[in-house]
Amino acid sequence: MRLVVAGGQIRAVDSDYQVRLPFVHPAISPQPVARLLRSAITGGTLEILMNRTALVALAALVLTGCGQGSGPAPAAPAAPARPAPTAAEKAALLASLPAPWNAADLENGRRVFARCRSCHTITEGGPNMTGPNLYGVFGRQAGARPDFNYSAAMKATDFVWDGERLDDWLENPRTFLKGTKMSFAGIPDAEDRRDVVAFLKVETGYAPPAG
Repeated sequence: MRLVVAGGQIRAVDSDYQVRLPFVHPAISPQPVARLLRSAITGGTLEILMNRTALVALAALVLTGCGQGSGPAPAAPAAPARPAPTAAEKAALLASLPAPWNAADLENGRRVFARCRSCHTITEGGPNMTGPNLYGVFGRQAGARPDFNYSAAMKATDFVWDGERLDDWLENPRTFLKGTKMSFAGIPDAEDRRDVVAFLKVETGYAPPAG
């Protein structure tokens, strides 16, 4: 294969078939190549005998020198999710919660939350489903998760989620706030609500107030 620079054009000449073809990489301009190799040009035409590997290497060199990459620079990787809390960390967080949450049964809370898993995820970075991902819900303005399409009723609310609000909501979502998309019938048992609220506090990144 020969790379030919002549008359402001770059052509690759295949020695096997003696057919002149336009150079195949559209990102390479003839001018940088000519400037790069102008000291070797005689009579206005330059022919370089090279194999295909060398031709690819020259193309890469020109692209690097001229800043003509094949696309935008890759985006910075997302920050990794924090590791899940250990059993000891969960027990310590549970003990630090105010009453009645500090007396909760986390295993029962996990079982109660099974009723909610068809609509909600709780892991950091987890997807929204019928309902929003609940990671970080405590301390967040209701209806304010930016990547979820809330009902008009939820968007119009003016409160921050805490244990008491979530307990009231879970007792009967339909009467707590009319006009939402949530069809869940609620959790009538007070201990089950206590346990699932404490479970969510432990599993969704909640941090007790300092001091």
